[in-house]
Amino acid sequence: MDARRRTLLTAGAAGAAALVSGCGDGGGDSASETPTPTTPKTPTGTPTGSAQAGTALAKIADIPVEGGRVFVDQKVVVTQPNPGEFKAFSAICTHQRCLVKTIAAGTIDCPCHGSKFRITDGSVEVGPATEPLPEKQITVSGDSIQLI
Repeated sequence: MDARRRTLLTAGAAGAAALVSGCGDGGGDSASETPTPTTPKTPTGTPTGSAQAGTALAKIADIPVEGGRVFVDQKVVVTQPNPGEFKAFSAICTHQRCLVKTIAAGTIDCPCHGSKFRITDGSVEVGPATEPLPEKQITVSGDSIQLI
């Protein structure tokens, strides 16, 4: 192989590496909206206060029946599938680690690729995710929900 060909191949490989490293995960719905696992978008109206283990995360009145809320700072989602029944799951999608954003129609929804998880047990309702959201431990005391 002559020197010119080696230089061209080396430059081509470096250019390809730079192109790939600048691409991101391709997880957005459009070119102008590309949420990534390291910079998730904050859901509107979502409490973002910091909570330590054992401190109040929310009031039970904050969690709608057959719905839930995403707590961005804690990376946890709390649901109330049935009146008085509270569940908590990781808010990090098991597909490509984006932060879930909304809870609607009985599912916890990820904006990156459309995965949906059941509010009852965190299992996958719609892929591409194949693993459920991991369960988080909470306690309900009086009108307060605490992250353990």
